[in-house]
Amino acid sequence: MILKENERINEINENLRLIEDKNSLTFGTDAYLLSAFLQERPSKVGVELGCGSGVISLLALSKKKLHHVYGIEVQKEIADIAKRNGELNGFNESFNVISKDLRNVKCDDTNGEVDFVFSNPPYMKADSGKLNQNEHKNVSRHEIFGDIGDFCACAKRLLKHGGDFLLVYRPDRMADLIYALKSNNLEPKRLAFVSANSHTPPSILLISAKKGGKSGMVIDKPIYIYKDGTSEYTEEFESIYKNCQIRGKNEK
Repeated sequence: MILKENERINEINENLRLIEDKNSLTFGTDAYLLSAFLQERPSKVGVELGCGSGVISLLALSKKKLHHVYGIEVQKEIADIAKRNGELNGFNESFNVISKDLRNVKCDDTNGEVDFVFSNPPYMKADSGKLNQNEHKNVSRHEIFGDIGDFCACAKRLLKHGGDFLLVYRPDRMADLIYALKSNNLEPKRLAFVSANSHTPPSILLISAKKGGKSGMVIDKPIYIYKDGTSEYTEEFESIYKNCQIRGKNEK
């Protein structure tokens, strides 16, 4: 595999290696938590909105959580990295990368409606926060190519009735997220908050919504990453990291 300038290969786990651009956002906790939040449905098809380097999709495929994934990425250079990551890890046939603005994506792009849509969308409004000089990082962090309403509208277009939309997002924008979901007939069904430890407020939320679902949401017990007063992972987070699985209240 020939790397381009500013690229490197990181080993994510025993089964997955990832080409990353040093100047774009790299793989982090948010992405891994979303991949763990995805249910195991090895015969189903999913779409990742804003797939970046493709890590969440490739984790889902390597863990046999999904049969096929379409990755949507507006930045052509990053979409090329995602495509090469699929090839590097042997998922040429099961991971298709589409370089397109998600606001223009339709079912024709994914060969029909799908079972799952998932995303780690930009958390910051286009006019908020300090912009980075690096364009790739700005697009990943700010709602430049679509706000949370656009992400939810795209999920609505692509999902089958009864299909699931899963996201990782920021708690301080939870009101915007719930409004955008319900405005697009995506009913929130499961919610989990993630904190650094038991003494700090949540910094991450994970949510699953069902297209056309009935009202009613289950809230999981909080997830703590570190043991209080230490930099050691909790047993729960160690298990999540090892198994790439966050089980809800009704899951064994």
